[in-house]
Amino acid sequence: MRNRFRSLTNRYTFRMLLTLCLGVATTLLFVNGSFVWMGISTCALLWSIWWQLQGYRSHTRRLLFLIDALENNDQTLHFSEEQGTSESKQINRSLNRVGRILYQVKAETARREKYYELILDCVNSGLLVLNDNGAVYQKNSEAMRLLGLNIFTHVRQLNKVDKLLMEKIEHCRPGEKLQTSFSNERGTVNLFIRVSDITVQNEHLRILSLNDINTELDEKEIDSWIRLTRVLTHEIMNAITPITSLSDTLLSLATPGNEEIRNGLQTISTTGKGLLAFVESYRRFTRIPSPEPSLFYLKPFLDRMIELARHQNNCSHITFRVEIEPADLILYADENLITQVSVNLLKNAIQAIGTQPDGVITLRAYGNAAEEVLIEFRNNGKPIPPDVAPHIFIPFFTTKEGGSGIGLSISRQIMRLSGGSIVLLPDKETRFVLTFN
Repeated sequence: MRNRFRSLTNRYTFRMLLTLCLGVATTLLFVNGSFVWMGISTCALLWSIWWQLQGYRSHTRRLLFLIDALENNDQTLHFSEEQGTSESKQINRSLNRVGRILYQVKAETARREKYYELILDCVNSGLLVLNDNGAVYQKNSEAMRLLGLNIFTHVRQLNKVDKLLMEKIEHCRPGEKLQTSFSNERGTVNLFIRVSDITVQNEHLRILSLNDINTELDEKEIDSWIRLTRVLTHEIMNAITPITSLSDTLLSLATPGNEEIRNGLQTISTTGKGLLAFVESYRRFTRIPSPEPSLFYLKPFLDRMIELARHQNNCSHITFRVEIEPADLILYADENLITQVSVNLLKNAIQAIGTQPDGVITLRAYGNAAEEVLIEFRNNGKPIPPDVAPHIFIPFFTTKEGGSGIGLSISRQIMRLSGGSIVLLPDKETRFVLTFN
């Protein structure tokens, strides 16, 4: 009986009818002048209104609970659909249904956002989305790599990278095409910036596309040198080979009495063979094999490079240091090709130090926030002059007597084929950095 009465009083229609009846009774008592009973009826009416408000607040609290749960991503909230009145059960079912729909929409939105972020990270160009106040709405990993930042939430943070870069990005306008350069631990970065815009939910946003034109310029330059070298070596070989072959044939036919002719032919043959060997050394620049990468530990690798350098060069007066962070750092690359690069850099470092008594060569390997592996070759020998530094990677350029000028060119070609880069960083000491993506 008590449960039936409670079920009846919890019904919305019963409360409405009770409030309506008390309102009519209060009005009739006022018309008839029964003020005492009218006062009692008025109190009952006010109580019934408060009772109605309590029911309304109960529904409001449930709705607020649902909103808080959605905001906190709490999917455990569930309203009972078996207890209470039919109206209460219906409301609870509706709230649970709304909750499920909103959770699904929220989850789908998160999946789509992650999906778009993965797409952006696969783009080779750096992408930035800024509002008119300079706040960063979106960026991809390539943009962070180009700018050399780990955290980027406002354009003002670029002041730590380069003030001119910050000013150009901060004041750029849609439709503009900008070119700027700055230096960081990776060397000099030349950026080409294209600006467009979009309006989302009444907010104007700028979309910046960042491209490092150094890579494109280097690839075009290397390809041009390779084509030129192939043409030159082909023409020189075709011209010298018959001369060498003919001189050898004439030497075999020359009579013993013609010593002057014989010596001349011998000179032609020897010179021709020397030129052929000289040209053959340059053909290596165009015949670098495709890398066959594998995993190997850098510590034993660098130790082996130092022993090889000591064996091939007179460097007992030079101190070698190896710094690896962490100690078990692993590199995925072609070990044979990277050996060629390392040997060349160590040879150059030993030659730069010369007979300097306090010579030090430091090899440092470490990983950065972009999950790249970097290897530094640093020496305190004679520095590379500023007017020479821009040309050291050009094929056949050398300042050494008897040098071929292809060592660093081959090293850059190997790093390019390995998906990495080699740069000379401006410093008091000569410092080459190999970067493996």
